[in-house]
Formats: sequence, C-alpha cells, structure tokens
Amino acid sequence: MKYTAILPFVVAATTAFVIPDEVTAQKLALNPEPHHDEKSWWDGIPSLDDVRSSVEDTFSDAVDAFESGAQSFLDSLPEIDFEIPDFLPESWEVERPGRGRKGHHGRHGHHGATNLTIYQAIHESKYSTKFAKLVDEYPDIVKALNTTKHNVTAFVPTDKAFEKIPDHHKKPSKEFIEKVLEYHIVPGLYPAGRVLISHTLPTFVKEDSLGGKAQRLRVSVGLFGLRVNFYSKVVVANIFAANGVIHGVESILVPPPPAGRIISLFPQKFSTLILAAEKSGLSKEVHGHKTTGSTVFAPTNWAFQKLGPHANAFLFNTEKGLGYLKALLKYHIVANETLYSDAYYGKDGRTEVDTSAAQFHVDLPTLLDEKNLSIDVARWGGFISIKINGFTRVSIQDGIAKDGVIQVVDSVLIPPHEHHGEYIDGDEIEVEDLIERLEPYVENKKEQSLWGEL
Repeated sequence: MKYTAILPFVVAATTAFVIPDEVTAQKLALNPEPHHDEKSWWDGIPSLDDVRSSVEDTFSDAVDAFESGAQSFLDSLPEIDFEIPDFLPESWEVERPGRGRKGHHGRHGHHGATNLTIYQAIHESKYSTKFAKLVDEYPDIVKALNTTKHNVTAFVPTDKAFEKIPDHHKKPSKEFIEKVLEYHIVPGLYPAGRVLISHTLPTFVKEDSLGGKAQRLRVSVGLFGLRVNFYSKVVVANIFAANGVIHGVESILVPPPPAGRIISLFPQKFSTLILAAEKSGLSKEVHGHKTTGSTVFAPTNWAFQKLGPHANAFLFNTEKGLGYLKALLKYHIVANETLYSDAYYGKDGRTEVDTSAAQFHVDLPTLLDEKNLSIDVARWGGFISIKINGFTRVSIQDGIAKDGVIQVVDSVLIPPHEHHGEYIDGDEIEVEDLIERLEPYVENKKEQSLWGEL
C-alpha cells in the first residue's frame, strides 16, 4: 500500500516564500488585478489537475451562494443532492440531507439502519478497505470508531482517494499517519443537515500550535454538493451506524501547514502581501516564534492596489515607508487568539467561546502594540458575515491553518487616528494621512515578536 504526503498542501508546506526579485509600487498600480478574478486565487497551487478544478469550482460556487443572499442560500439547502454510490450493502439505509428519519429528541437517529459500529461498517464496505486497513494499525483510532459510549462522525475516504497518492514517495511516519486518521474524525453527531449549516468542524487532532485545541475542518456547500477543506467532495452522506454517522469523501484530508506557508502557495492572490512581509523585514523578525493560535487577516493584491499609487510608492519604494509598511502588516495579525467564522479559541488557546448566537462581538489585539480590531460576526442559519472595524467584510472565510486561521480581506485594514479615532474603508489614501495614522507605532518601536511562521 502507498502512504506518503497525501495532498499537494503537504509537499508545498516545505517550500519557501515566493518573492519577486523586483516589484515596484508603480508596477503594482499599473497592473491592477480585477476585483472579481476569483480563479486567479487558485492558479498558484502546485496541485493535481482534478484537485485544482474542484477547488476552482468550489470557490465559484461559494461566491455565487454569497452573492445570492442569505435567504436564497438557506432555501437552496434542502434541494442539494449528493452522489450516492453503493458505499455499503443495499440493506443499509442511506439518507439525504433534509430528508432523513428522526430519532430521539427530534434529532436524526444515531442508531441508523445498522447495529454495526463505524469501525465495523468500514470493514464491511468494499469501498473503504484501504482506510479500514490503516485504522487497524492504531488502537486508539479503533477504539474511537468502535465505542458506543460516544457518537462520532467519520469522513471516510473511498479507496479511489488513495489512488491519488504518488508512487515515488516514501512512507511517512506512523505519527503522521495517525494524525491524518484523527483528522477524519469529528466528535459528536453531524448528519448532513447539521454539516450544511456549519462552517468548521472540530476534529480529533489536538494541535499544539493551537494551544492543544482541536484542529478543524472547513465545510462548504455549492451548486455541486458539499466539500471539505475546499478540495474533497462528499460523495455519500448520512450512513448511520450504532455510534455515529459516516460521510464518504473523494480525497484524503490532511492537516494543514502553517498560515504563512499557505499564503505563499497563492502568489497570484497574495504576491503583494508576501513581498511586503519580505521587504519590511517582518517575515524574518517573527520567524520561529511559537504561538498558541493566530488569526491572519490577509489582504489580497487588489486590496493593496486600492490604496493608490502614491501610498504604494511610499510603502514599498522608500526607506522610511518600509517601517510604516511593517506597522501596517502588524495590524492584520492577531497572535494567540484564533477566530473562525463559527468558533473562537481565546487567549493562549485556553478558552473556547460559544459563538452560536445571532450576533457575536470580540476585540482582537493585533501585533501593532496590541491595537484592537473590532470584529462583529452575524449569523443567519448557515450564512455568516464577518465585519471588521464596522465595515470591512471578510471576503473568503476560514482558511484553516496549522497555527490558526486565515481570513481574506479585499481592503487593507488601516488603524484610526490616535486622537480622531475614525476608521477608513481601505480605499485610496493620502500618504500624509497614512503617516499620521501609523507614525505613533513606528516612532515608539514597540514591535513585539509575537507571531509564528508568517
């Protein structure tokens, strides 16, 4: 059997930043990136063609769902179908989202159509033999999937998923494989209906870089079904067992690399951010500092272009401007606190805060002398909006990372005046205004190396 770095993210995690040799602010201004060129987001990833295609489709679907509005998004959920193969014997019941049978207390019944446990079920299926064989090598995983004391949800890769593993790589360590297996298991019962209104799900992986909190999966729904971590499509849903539920997925799920390395995979979306971190010296300054979680509000190339040619020329092409550029970048980074769209790991990862209310507010201290970002999260069923400082919205939510989460923004976040207090919307700004807003933090030089691997 072939075991290796299962997805391109693992291979890419070992690569360094891709920094252009010379990029001037004038060039940035003269070569604008269209605001709606979403597919360029994926062009930089060195992935298999089918993975690249599925990610592009997923992103386009997500944008379509976002623009259609919350109500139409929610209305569409009951109509979404799944591709249901004969994952298990015909005598076993397979349900579809929104059409399942109800169990005790109004929930989908967790004793399902079989008395077998999830562990027993994956051994009975001819479509999950490779995953089942891997599980057998790890007693703790066997116990988790076989106990009836607690419900679990398993995202089980089909045998075809293992065919994507390259032949020429060495077998990874047992510790790595065990972590991969744990990443497919979610504590608790998550039938398709519950998954559809979730954005992230906790897994069995306890990540040191998150302060020992659960590493999470990203789930999203589009016109062509449900996907996990952008690339893995759910091909069969709601196989109920005695101790939980199984969802079959078409690709193996791999715990993600650090946030900085993920950003470096997408230079066509983040080349300006990557360049800024390198030229300002921030990437060297913060390298190697351990954190217990983080939130990176990552501005796109378009976000920097919106600042205008004069601001970009000052920030990137003057010696004085580089100090202001570093301060500006620090205002986008929160160390030791991780804010997903539907979960929040508080200071030092010690506290997990309930964010299920319709409105949730938190002030996140940034690396810019702990200058706070005001965050408002609004929820309507499965639709979530994240707003920063009153008006800047997160355009792409929940880029799951080893050491936190990436929230993509299409406007550069600029701190308020020290005395005036007003925010701006990240559009074109005069150099004098930019200097006034950032100068206190540059002059004080209270630059704390709190961030991990940017």
